[in-house]
Amino acid sequence: MPAKIVILGAGFAGLWSALAAQRLISLANQTDHIKVLVIAPSATLVLRPRLYEAEAGNMTHPLGPLFAATGIEFCPGTAQSIDSETRIVHAQSTDGSEYHVSYDRLILATGSSVVQPPSITGLCQHAFDVDSLKSAAKLDAHLTTLQLLDVSAARDTVVVCGAGFTGIELAAELPKRLGHIANLRVILVDQAEDLGSELGQGPRPVITQALSELGIESRLGSGVQAVDADGVTLMSGERIATKTAIWTAGVRATPLTQQIPGPKDVLARVFVDEWLRAPSAKDILVTGDAACAMADSEGHYALMSCQHALQLGRVAGHNAAADLLGESLVKYSQAAYLCCLDLGSWGAVISGGWERQVQMSGEMAKRVKCYINQELIYPPEDAHEALRAANPIRPGSDELLQQILQVV
Repeated sequence: MPAKIVILGAGFAGLWSALAAQRLISLANQTDHIKVLVIAPSATLVLRPRLYEAEAGNMTHPLGPLFAATGIEFCPGTAQSIDSETRIVHAQSTDGSEYHVSYDRLILATGSSVVQPPSITGLCQHAFDVDSLKSAAKLDAHLTTLQLLDVSAARDTVVVCGAGFTGIELAAELPKRLGHIANLRVILVDQAEDLGSELGQGPRPVITQALSELGIESRLGSGVQAVDADGVTLMSGERIATKTAIWTAGVRATPLTQQIPGPKDVLARVFVDEWLRAPSAKDILVTGDAACAMADSEGHYALMSCQHALQLGRVAGHNAAADLLGESLVKYSQAAYLCCLDLGSWGAVISGGWERQVQMSGEMAKRVKCYINQELIYPPEDAHEALRAANPIRPGSDELLQQILQVV
């Protein structure tokens, strides 16, 4: 009976885990002896980095044809629990029936989700978010119907709660998406004292300039106390009338990380070794947003980002297959890092390294961002090209940026 690599999740990390595992198995001519199986609600890649854009409901890419062409098996369903002792995953199919799957190697790649603190009154009931395809499509539909409401301060004001990466990208995009609202106000709210506090000082002057020129206001140093159907109340006591409060502050790893023994970080990510293995759970690798992985020798950990998920997935898939094949494992390393932040019609800003030194801003940076969002993060259609691209030995971010610049 063939050995089985089971991958939970079909996001960026899950997809590239599957392709990387299948690549190595194919190179070793062992496709009859080791099978790769992906379990996810659907064979669809959600383009999560693009959910701040308009028409978010269309931000998907079908994976079924690619899975079939590369020999990767797919089983629709959602993993409910992991038994690391018996090496069995218990799952629920889309029709509600339960089933279980045994594995020889398991890769956890079910990502993360937005955190909605229960201490904020009315947040779950009244705030929108762009964390999932469904919630982003709901916001898109709401924004479309705003013009049908009577003119009021609440109708014409959008409050984006969270001035981090997602909050800034969404806020900067809203003036274009809501160009039909004559007296539009977009207000960024964050309890931090600085815009994009986790993005570092490097790009902050560019971000500040862009948001100012786009007419976006900010309320910094004061968190959200409550949200209701007609407004947002800040911890400072200020109340902002709005029909549109959008929550973008913070994410947490999949609850399935709690099924894996061993320590977790404050974001519920599993601490993994340099090969992305869960040290306390034999035969389990963790990748993408679920993994707390050391990215370099300087103490930096991989971020919950698409850029890191792509490489984390390639390494996890390769290592799961290599372990079964008796081949050498690849150490995860992503020392270089490019942060490409969309700033709406103003442009974009690209900063490099963990020091976040600005490398480019404005129109050219926007062209790079558009190429990344609209081309680079999509998997190749051709099976051979997809497997070739799953090689975990990749060019560094500086080299990749130069390649992108040649294209754009």
